[in-house]
Amino acid sequence: MTAVSEQRWRKSSRSGPDTNCVELSDTGLVRDSKSPAGPTLSGDVRSMLATVKSGRIR
Repeated sequence: MTAVSEQRWRKSSRSGPDTNCVELSDTGLVRDSKSPAGPTLSGDVRSMLATVKSGRIR
């Protein structure tokens, strides 16, 4: 697996500089954008996003 520092990360276009947000990597990792060197979560990001977009999680 690619090292966390070598991942390509993307942040929501709705995120502002002073708000709480997460970043997603191309390989399914999630991290706090304010703490890029901190811990990451791995999981099925596509399923998570589909669930959030469906309104089942608010």
